This record gives sequence, structure tokens and C-alpha cells, in this order.
Amino acid sequence: MRTLLFFISIVALSGCSASHYLKREIDRSAVLSQQHTGVSIARVGDRTSLASYQDNKYFVPASNTKLFSFYAGLSALGDSIPGLEYLEWGELLIIRGTGDPSLLHPDLPHSKVFDFLKGRKDQIFFTPFHFENKRFGPGWAWSDYNDYYQPEVTAMPIYGNIARFRSTPTGQYRANPRFWQKAMVPDTTVSGIEREELQNVFHYSRLSGSQVVTRDVPVHMTDQVMLQLLSDTLKKEIKLINIPLEIELQTVNSIPSDSLYARMMQVSDNMLAEQLMLLYATANKLPLSTDKAIAHAIKHHLADLPDKPVWKDGSGLSRYNLFTPRTMVALLQKIYAKVPQERLFQILPAGGKTGTLKNLFKEEPPFIFAKTGSLSNVYNLSGYLITKKGKILAFSFMNNNFTKPTADVRKEVERILTSVRNKY
Repeated sequence: MRTLLFFISIVALSGCSASHYLKREIDRSAVLSQQHTGVSIARVGDRTSLASYQDNKYFVPASNTKLFSFYAGLSALGDSIPGLEYLEWGELLIIRGTGDPSLLHPDLPHSKVFDFLKGRKDQIFFTPFHFENKRFGPGWAWSDYNDYYQPEVTAMPIYGNIARFRSTPTGQYRANPRFWQKAMVPDTTVSGIEREELQNVFHYSRLSGSQVVTRDVPVHMTDQVMLQLLSDTLKKEIKLINIPLEIELQTVNSIPSDSLYARMMQVSDNMLAEQLMLLYATANKLPLSTDKAIAHAIKHHLADLPDKPVWKDGSGLSRYNLFTPRTMVALLQKIYAKVPQERLFQILPAGGKTGTLKNLFKEEPPFIFAKTGSLSNVYNLSGYLITKKGKILAFSFMNNNFTKPTADVRKEVERILTSVRNKY
């Protein structure tokens, strides 16, 4: 009995000392002194907190939201992404989107949906009847319509819902797909490439110098535009028909699920995260609605979190999202229990190696596998940390409302978490 009590006291003391160290470092930090900071750290598989600092407070999570979308995908999708639903009706083929973003996406594997559509001899009709979203999410900066990180949300994306422009030695641009080449307008009053908000006219200024520049510009993606693009690529006409399909449909799978998850996490791809929530809706036989997908995920998979999440979109572009650090850690525990560690650490950015953590935590071997989350005045990092003693910790380090440069906050988070790795 004395031995057991002694062991329990050591464990409790260890937890207290970790929290004491964390509080001391944050309170003494000149970088973190005027902002809101919250931290939660726990051993994986253990509900007991190892260390915490204001971990019950709500923070804007930015792209840490993608961890919620990731878990939703894991809870609903199998090894492959459902790329298309269809109904064969006599000599007609009626198709509808599932939210799958992979069709002709320039940074994802080849989609089997393309081969399916290319090989069909039927007359093809597309119905968007079940799509309930707006083109942008709540709390987004709608004035950012021209920025690469904010493509529009649609039922059946094509080419990633972007036009990719690459410069030539003469200072001109080549468009991918070529469909958009004719929509380019020289304009000396703009910097780079600027699309008109509600139509796909791309104003550009010529580049000087020989450096190759690539720019991704979101397309204003109506159903008509999507069908024009798809028809042009397939070299066959696909027509619009806005009807419900309320019977059992057949499905064409597109790409491996992990290829979508890894791209989403590594480069923090907002478009993939948004579409993933529509894929969750499809898998659960819901309309293509982010609101309904989130409500379903919270009710059926996340009802046991410490603090109910205020969850509004798939990507974290919305400043309406609010999560607590201890809820982030509880989510990380659920993810770790569902995904084998080797697979999980391949999907997440690895410190000093890949994705958004390539230039941080450069010690060998990598000891941080985590998701970043950045907006103006927001920097968060949530994921897994391997200590020098080989323990695996789930952590969330959230920072809001700072006025110092984000780089300074990022370095301070790196310093403190590296110390935790060395000490515990």
C-alpha cells in the first residue's frame, strides 16, 4: 500500500511540476505577455492532464479546425473517397456530386470519376438539387475571393475550383486548364492577377525578369461554369437538370482517402477541408450542407468532448469557430485511438521535415507531428509530441489576440514545447 501511495504521489507531483513549469514559462515570456494563451498537454491514452494553462478558455482555432474535419472524415469514410453518385435511366445518366474535390485537381491523384465519365456513351445530366451551401462559409472574409486559399465550395469541384497560371519567359501567363486562356485581359493597373468578383475575367500585368511564377486564382464556380469546364475537358456535352434523386444511387469511388487527408494537413488546404465536410454529409445521406454535417458529427461522434465546440466551417477560415485547448487534446486522443501511429504521423506535418512544420522543430529524429493554425493575430499548434523518454503526448498550444509578429509567437511556442520534450 505504501508503495502504491508513493507511486501515486510521484505521478501527481510530476503533473503539478509540468503545469508549474508551463505557467512559469508563459507568465515570464515577454512575447506572450499581452495576448491570450491556452495550453493543454496529456499522455495519449490517458484522460488525466499532464499540464495545463487556461485550457478551459475558448480560442479561435484557425486551421486547427481541420483536425475536426479530419476526424469527421475518419468516422464516415472508408479507404476511398466516394467521387460521384449516379442513376442510370434508360439511355440517360444522371449524376450528382458528393463534395469530392479530386476531379482533375492539379495536386491530387488521378480520379477514377474522370475515367467513368469519359467512357460513358449515354447522354449525361448533372443535378445540383441537394447542394445547400453558399459559395463561402460564415465568418469568412468575402473580399478574399481572389486569394488562392479561398476557393468556392461546390457540390462537384473541378480542377480544384481554381485556375493555375504559370509565367513564361516573355512575362505572359499560361493558364491551366487552357479553357481560361481566353479570359485573360492585360491590365497595367493591377498587381499580379486579379479576377473580377462575379465573373471569370482575369486581369493581369506582365512580369519582368525570368523567374517562373505560379499563381492559383479561385474561379467563380457556378453550375454552368463547372459544366462548361467538364464538357470541354471530356469533349462531350453534359447538361444541367435540377431535380431531386430520392432513390438508391450507385457510387463511383475516386482516390484513396489518405491522399486527401495528407494534402489537406501538410499544406493546410482549405478547399479540401471544406469539401471533406460535404463528403461526410454524403456518407451520412445528408444534403450537401456544412451546417448539417457539423451538427451530425457533434451529435454522433463528438458528444463526449470536455467543452462543446463552436464549429462553423471545415477549414478554420471562419472566426466564428471557438474551441478550448482541452477539447483539442480530447479530439487528438480520439484520433490517435482510431488511426495507427505510423499512418497518422505520415498524414500530419512533421517538425523539420514536411508541410507547415518544415522550418520548425528541426531536431533529429522529428518529435512533433502537428497541425498549425494561423490567421491575423492567431497562431495555434495542436498535435503529438514525443519526449526524450519516449512518451507520446497530445498537446494544444493556442494563441489569440497578439499584436507582435507571428514569427515571434511561433518561435516562442517552439521554445516552450522543445523544453517540454527535453524535461518530460
